[in-house]
Amino acid sequence: MLVTGTGETSSALKIPHSSSHSSSGKMLQTTAYHAPLLEYSNELLRQPANSAIALLPPVVDMSSSRDEVCRAILDGGKEFGFIQVVNHGIPEQAIRDMELVSQEFFQLSAADKAHLYSEDTNKPTRFFSGTTFETGGDKYSMNTLRLAYSFPNGDSSNDWPSSPPRLREVAMKYMELTRGLGMELLRLLCEGLGLRSDYFEGDISRGDAALSLFQYPPSSDPSMTLGLPPHCDRNLITILLPSAVKGLQILYNGDWIDAQSVPNAFIVNFGLQLEVVTNGILKSIEHRVVTNSTVSRLSIGTFIHPTENCLIGPADEFLTEDNPPLYRAMTFGDFKRIYNVIKLGSSLNLTTNLRDIQENI
Repeated sequence: MLVTGTGETSSALKIPHSSSHSSSGKMLQTTAYHAPLLEYSNELLRQPANSAIALLPPVVDMSSSRDEVCRAILDGGKEFGFIQVVNHGIPEQAIRDMELVSQEFFQLSAADKAHLYSEDTNKPTRFFSGTTFETGGDKYSMNTLRLAYSFPNGDSSNDWPSSPPRLREVAMKYMELTRGLGMELLRLLCEGLGLRSDYFEGDISRGDAALSLFQYPPSSDPSMTLGLPPHCDRNLITILLPSAVKGLQILYNGDWIDAQSVPNAFIVNFGLQLEVVTNGILKSIEHRVVTNSTVSRLSIGTFIHPTENCLIGPADEFLTEDNPPLYRAMTFGDFKRIYNVIKLGSSLNLTTNLRDIQENI
C-alpha cells in the first residue's frame, strides 16, 4: 500500500498523545570512533515497521506557479509535516560533490578523525558516534559529522576539518545553497499562512546553521538496532538529502512506515518551532532511522535554527478567543533544555506536557 500526499488517505493521519523513548538495551560492541550497536529490545520489537505500507511525502514542484507551490507546501505541512521538493534549483554537481566528500570523510582512519571526536553536545562542530541524551546516555548505530556556521557573517567554519581537502569548500557551498532553499520555503509558507513575508527572517532563523553528515553502518541484526531514535526535530526547518538506501521511517496512523522519495528531491521536515509559531496548524511529525544488514547508509541534513535567546510563541495571526495558544512563548535555549530532558517525541506529547514543565522554569 502506498500512501501519498494527494489527499486520498489524508484523513487517516493521527499522531499519538505520548511516546516513550526509554530503552532497556544491551551494548553489543564498541570500537573507537565507530558507531556502537545497541540491542534495542524495546522500541523495535514493540513497534516494528509496517512492511505493507510505504509513504510518499507530498511532492512540491518548485517550477509550478507560486500560488500552487504555496498551497502544496502548506497542505503538506498541515497533513504530513514532511514534503519533498523537486526542481529546487540546486545544481546536481553541488549535490554529487557533497555526497562524494562526505563519503571521503567517513573513509578516513579513526586516527585522522580523533581530534574531531567529542561527546560535548554544546560543541558546535564535532564528530561523534551515536546519540547521547542528557538523561540515559543511550547510543545508536550512527556516525555523525556536524558542521556549524553562523549566518550571515560567522567565522565558525574555522573549526571545520581540513581533511578531506575539498570538504570546507564543497560543504560551505552546499550549506549556502540548501539554507537558501530553506529560507525560500519559509517565505512561501508566509504567503500561504498570511504572515508578513519577513516573519522568518532575523533571530528566528539566524542561529548557527548546522550541516550534519550521517552515516549509518550496516548491522548484523537490523531488527534490534536503530540508527536514530524516534524524535521530532526541535529546530525550524530541515532540508534533508535522502539516501538511495531506505531507512527513514515516519509514524503514520500509529504505524512506523518507510518514507519513499522521488529522484533528485530534497525531503523537507517541518521542525517543532514551526508548529509552535503556527499554533499547531503545521505539524512536526515523529520519525526515526532504521539500519540494514548489507550496506552503509549516508544522508545529509541542513538544519535552520533560531538563536538561543529568540523568544518563540504562537503568532498573533493564529490566535482568537476560540483558538487560544497551545504553547507559551519561551526562548529557543529553554526549549532545547526541556526537549533534551524529557526526550520529546511526538508533537502532541510536547503540547500536552510542555506547559506543565514550563511552570517550573
